[in-house]
Amino acid sequence: MPNPGWSVRFRHARGSGADESGRSGRAGSGGKAYWDAQWRYRLGPREEWRLKKRRLGRAWQVQDASGTWRKRSGRCPEDWLDERAANNAATAAMAAHVEELEEGAAEAARRAAAERTVRALAHDWLSWLEEVWGAKPSTVKDYRFLLREPGEPFKRGSGTSPGRIMKAFGDRPADEVTTAEVSSFLRALDTEGLTPRNVNKHREVLQSIFTYGCRADSFELPSNPVVGTDKRRQAPPAALDYYEVEEVEALARTCEQGRHREPREIFDEAEREARHQEDRQDAEAFRLLFYTGLRLGEMLVLRWGDVNLDSRLLFVRRGLSAGVEGLPKDGRARIVPLPMPAVHALARLSTREDFTAAEDYVLVNRFGRRLDASALRRRYKRGCEAAGLRPVRLHGLRHAAGSLVARTSDAVFVRDFLGHRKLSTTDRYVSAKARPEELERLDAAFAHASVPAPAAT
Repeated sequence: MPNPGWSVRFRHARGSGADESGRSGRAGSGGKAYWDAQWRYRLGPREEWRLKKRRLGRAWQVQDASGTWRKRSGRCPEDWLDERAANNAATAAMAAHVEELEEGAAEAARRAAAERTVRALAHDWLSWLEEVWGAKPSTVKDYRFLLREPGEPFKRGSGTSPGRIMKAFGDRPADEVTTAEVSSFLRALDTEGLTPRNVNKHREVLQSIFTYGCRADSFELPSNPVVGTDKRRQAPPAALDYYEVEEVEALARTCEQGRHREPREIFDEAEREARHQEDRQDAEAFRLLFYTGLRLGEMLVLRWGDVNLDSRLLFVRRGLSAGVEGLPKDGRARIVPLPMPAVHALARLSTREDFTAAEDYVLVNRFGRRLDASALRRRYKRGCEAAGLRPVRLHGLRHAAGSLVARTSDAVFVRDFLGHRKLSTTDRYVSAKARPEELERLDAAFAHASVPAPAAT
């Protein structure tokens, strides 16, 4: 029987030999007679009617002198069809056609479902994020990592991706995922031992994917199942720790002396001089990160054409994200005023023999190419260890710049100096450490306290 979604009926064949069953005897090539069947059908109530024809087989008929088709005399052979057999064959042909239509519809539904899975939606969202929204390459890279397939090998090392999101939701139809499923998934991450920050990151990615899926130009999902789930409570950020001027200068001197390198005997004078220039540049690089507050990606792509020593200004026009040069973070260029220590560091770098043209990088390797960020981080870590300093991340030099400037400047100046978009981001630097004048005010407030001073040891 046809699926209720189909409408199938006979259509009487035109021409001689047609009968009410919708099949007709026709003369084929060479004077042979055949039974044909035809019927009309449509795929839905709003679809147009279509005509289907199918040849049933040789007809056990003959045409008389008047042109009328009549049954042949004798017994009908097995490979021929008389009227009864033609009726049965027509019914079977229509039933087979209905089955074909139903199988085709089921396959189309399976393909459509496969095209509307969470996996398909996630990949579409990533493409939109990169091509339309213009997200930073590092942001897209981070999201792609969370959306890897389970067991997918890492590019480096022998580890494989857990693929938690794809494992849980990849094959699920996007419009069937429920809030309860997402909540259960997040609780499983809690049980697995992921930090609240990491759990929130998975939740954020899922919420962004389904928010995109609710759009009219996407999957047109009726609702976002992540909205009703709970965000995990994260611990407040740790207090900023950063180096003071004397500590950064101690780091720079250590690098100038090459003490941040692994000991190695060098006999070639040219190699010795090249390494000495690299050591000096490392020292100036750490000074510049400290005295300018630039992000590492901004410093690595800084060119001499962006430096104006006479006006004591830097023009921050570019940033580095996942190895790709583009606009700085937040998509805005800015002008950074230079304190004298930064001016002196840049002046010393400008005295090198090569790679000082306007389009050359301020920080270069031996071949004039851009420095590698990971290599500079490793040299910074070794330099801190060699200088006997407590461990502070390389990004801590930017924290230090903001925090030190905040001791003598208002929050708006610090925001503009660091290139923050929101003043709330800058507040963290303003309260990082107590200002000297604040300590003086406190001492003055409690100057009359009769608490004895500690005994000298």
